Amino acid sequence: MNRKTKILIVRFSSIGDIILTTPIIRCIKLQSKNVDLHYLTKLKYKDILSQNPYIDKCQYFDNNFLRFLKILKEEKYDLIIDLHNSLRSKMVRLALATKNFVYNKENFKKFMLLNLGLNLSKLHTVDRYFLALKDLQIKNDNKGLDVFIDDNYNVSFNTSQKYISWCIGGSYENKKLSDKQILYVCDKLNFPIVFLGGSQESDLAEKIISKSSNNQLYNFCGKIDFSESSYLVKKSSLLLTNDTSILHVGSALKLPMISFWGCTKPELGFRSYLNPKSYDICSENRRPCSKHGNKCKVSDNGCVKTINPEIIYNKVNRVLIK
Repeated sequence: MNRKTKILIVRFSSIGDIILTTPIIRCIKLQSKNVDLHYLTKLKYKDILSQNPYIDKCQYFDNNFLRFLKILKEEKYDLIIDLHNSLRSKMVRLALATKNFVYNKENFKKFMLLNLGLNLSKLHTVDRYFLALKDLQIKNDNKGLDVFIDDNYNVSFNTSQKYISWCIGGSYENKKLSDKQILYVCDKLNFPIVFLGGSQESDLAEKIISKSSNNQLYNFCGKIDFSESSYLVKKSSLLLTNDTSILHVGSALKLPMISFWGCTKPELGFRSYLNPKSYDICSENRRPCSKHGNKCKVSDNGCVKTINPEIIYNKVNRVLIK
């Protein structure tokens, strides 16, 4: 019996970036014969991949990375696909000393976009992942992203009703809409809305709820984990989100969704992928301020906060009516 070709995909973080690798996982598994497909990431992202049927084995590391490299060596991989291209992923490639393909981050092109406004790469990040595999003859099936969400979560909310899921979180304050923008939209909508985010957004959600005339607002920020948040997104009629990981959950589910962009812009390659029901609302400055949204060139607290909330409300209203 022929030995299976053992392949290791490497992407350490973060949630959204890992979700963006799911077309690669699916296409390798479905287009390759006799493949044993493994995935290496951090332990804290276990729930993102544990239900993925195209992965034969997940490799999770937590603290002692050098010791973990010894464990990986014992697997005797035939091929490494490095979709992170970081110092740590390079250490994996060097330690395992086998054939590898590496994702090109195109940092120079991003530099040109950020500093000169020249968009030299119009490809989505997913499509750039596939470029790393061109010599493997793996083709994009154009079916979009994958998330696998159970339907048996016990969340204290009636998911059988129509409602909006609104992710008010973000990795940086500069990427988040303000309480005034959110409050304006909530007050004009006679519609149930669940707020999603981390514990750091809980006070923001409570502030909005306490001031709003809409008595159908619910705060789940910091009260449920990412899988449960994804479940609430899956059951909702519309997703509103900043540029953060939940955006890619909505894309995978092909949900009607509206995303808000300020310091980062869709042109950086992280917009909703292959979701025809997705809409972007951007601040007026077309050039992104920074690659990750940690810096803003327009205002002290993020140019996403300069978006007119009436524009948001009008778009929400039109999407809900469709």
